[in-house]
Amino acid sequence: MNSSNLIAARRKAEEAVADMSDGPLKVKAFEVILSALISGGTEGPETTERDPASGGHPSDSGRARALTSLADRVRALADEGFFGEPRSLADIQGKLAEHGWHYAQTNLSTPLIRLVRQRQLRRLQQAEGNKRVWKYSLP
Repeated sequence: MNSSNLIAARRKAEEAVADMSDGPLKVKAFEVILSALISGGTEGPETTERDPASGGHPSDSGRARALTSLADRVRALADEGFFGEPRSLADIQGKLAEHGWHYAQTNLSTPLIRLVRQRQLRRLQQAEGNKRVWKYSLP
């Protein structure tokens, strides 16, 4: 992204929060909006072509993949090798947050179960201290 696009994105983010009262909520809203504009470009989010042969997942035809769904983002973590060893919900939540994708643990469960059912991830129950927790890894 060149400097003129960055300046335009900043101005759009400033306009979006202009009517908010000053404070931490306004600052956070500005950060989120600016981040979305920068990652998706100033014209709007990127679109990706779907490849029916790969089950409808974005194709790797040289285009940058728009990781908009939680499932796509978890798949990206898997592609990075994150699930080489079993990971808990807290581990997954932390890794997603490192990428700037913030989710409550309660919102992670259902998409992860769907990925398990699609056999893209495996779920194991393991002991952690006195309790048993579910951990996710590659199949």
